[in-house]
Amino acid sequence: MDTVITKELIRKLPKVDLHLHLDGCVKPETALELASTLGIPLPASEKELLLPYMQVTDDCGSLKEYLSKFDFTTPFLQTGDALKRVAREAVEQAAEHSCGYIEVRFAPQLHRKKGLSVDETMYWVTEGLKQGEARCGVKARAIAICMRNHSQQANREVVEAAARFLGQGVVAVDLAGDEASFPAELFRDTFALAHKHGIPITIHAGEAAGPANIYEAVTRLGAVRIGHGVRLQENPEVLEIVRERNVPLELCPVSNIQTKAVSGWEAYPIKQYFEQGLTLTVNTDNPTVSGTTITQEYQTIAEKFHFTLHELAAIVMNGVDAAFLEPREKRILKADFKRKLGELQINVL
Repeated sequence: MDTVITKELIRKLPKVDLHLHLDGCVKPETALELASTLGIPLPASEKELLLPYMQVTDDCGSLKEYLSKFDFTTPFLQTGDALKRVAREAVEQAAEHSCGYIEVRFAPQLHRKKGLSVDETMYWVTEGLKQGEARCGVKARAIAICMRNHSQQANREVVEAAARFLGQGVVAVDLAGDEASFPAELFRDTFALAHKHGIPITIHAGEAAGPANIYEAVTRLGAVRIGHGVRLQENPEVLEIVRERNVPLELCPVSNIQTKAVSGWEAYPIKQYFEQGLTLTVNTDNPTVSGTTITQEYQTIAEKFHFTLHELAAIVMNGVDAAFLEPREKRILKADFKRKLGELQINVL
């Protein structure tokens, strides 16, 4: 007899969130307090009234419109204390949904308007993650983002700083921003530098632009994971390369629908990808902006695509395997997840 998949069961399911943006999980109440501390005027003084400025609705028209929500939160995240607090709260929010491991990504160059150096932004974010880890028992690491609209020099500074913090809370580098306007091939030199430093690479690709960006990210930029990749289905040859190389996709179902990466749930390829043998992970992207949680993401795919509990557990374990952790830490995490799944009567290989 099949187990009934309830929201409470999914909440208890141990999970990972590998694609989680720091500035996309600022709580409205935190924004109110930070704005007060920093003397930043706000359009509303209650969190419910503030939320529309921070969160998209179902009629969001594009990735560009989605990204505009970050213009509201970025001014709050310009001090060490603010970065540390929001990073800690990201871990606390993940803990509420049985996450055992998260990777929080942020773009250091976006947090320097009040004089912080790139290294200082990394220090404060990793300190906040360490605080959250100590309080909640959720293992948390950081990914440093290079921005598509930034200069090569600005992105080089991020990569060099990430190299200094590698193994001290930072585990990888990423490329994010307006994918349609800034194709992946423009960043070959930036990620060649990351490769030289031995920094793992994940790239946002196949979200607002097609499979050519995924191909470039995997074959030329050295990406070992792909952020989103939802449009991979548009090119069977690129899909085959991704499958052969076992490159995990960091799918973010709710935001992928909101940004119009696909036309709607009926066109969302997650079950098709799963059946084709691609390595899938499920993530939140931006909990506040998307109005989602990792529990909601798993519940949504269970309801809309009829994933079984064992299939959901397989996706969870894909996330553990794809984590940017050193081998010993990953073995310990994997054993812990298998134990927790076993307690829920879910056996995994």
